[in-house]
Amino acid sequence: MTAMNGDKVGDKVKVLLVDDQALLRAGFRLILETEPDVEVVGEAGDGLAAVDAVSRLRPDVVLMDIRMPRLDGVEATRRITAGDGVHPRVLILTTFDLDEYVFDALRAGASGFLLKDTPPEELAHAVRVVAGGEALLSPSVTRRLIEEFARQPVSDAPPPTVLGSLTPRELEVLRLIARGLTNNEIAAELFVSETTVKTHVGRILDKLHLRDRVQAVVLAYETGLVLPGAGG
Repeated sequence: MTAMNGDKVGDKVKVLLVDDQALLRAGFRLILETEPDVEVVGEAGDGLAAVDAVSRLRPDVVLMDIRMPRLDGVEATRRITAGDGVHPRVLILTTFDLDEYVFDALRAGASGFLLKDTPPEELAHAVRVVAGGEALLSPSVTRRLIEEFARQPVSDAPPPTVLGSLTPRELEVLRLIARGLTNNEIAAELFVSETTVKTHVGRILDKLHLRDRVQAVVLAYETGLVLPGAGG
């Protein structure tokens, strides 16, 4: 993808580092501070400190650990992304890509996740992607998210009527997003250009008041638009 920095072009992306291990925070800081367009504005050692730091420092991106004392990353993410106003994007840091808390963090409002042993260049790239409004969720991760939905209760699912504002084509695109297809794959499936797909995705997110593709996937399954295990 190109131009993923969105309105961050020309500005530094402000990052808050949240992890209970000072050594890891120092390592992430060292990596990110070598990037001319990234600025580490602060650090926090637990979820409560993270919530407080976000209100004071107003970062663009929060690199959030999951397992921390006092308040874990899932609840901290929920508090940071809840309510009105502008909120930072939350990028979850985890040791294992199948961490059982990753699903909860994504559902709480995170825009994606990274493994803690991610190569330095990928860490900086991820920060830029998320700051630009994209979700950092590969097709393989999306499919694991889908599999997890098969095991989740749906008693509090939103009614399908929330999708009423979408056109038939937008519903079709949303189904394909929920199946884990990339924009390029959706374009091939529908015999349209990738630019057209990006336009549809943008309209879907705007109409449904969603931050990114992660929330779109969650909503598609919660409303029953797509069912876990339904082929693709």
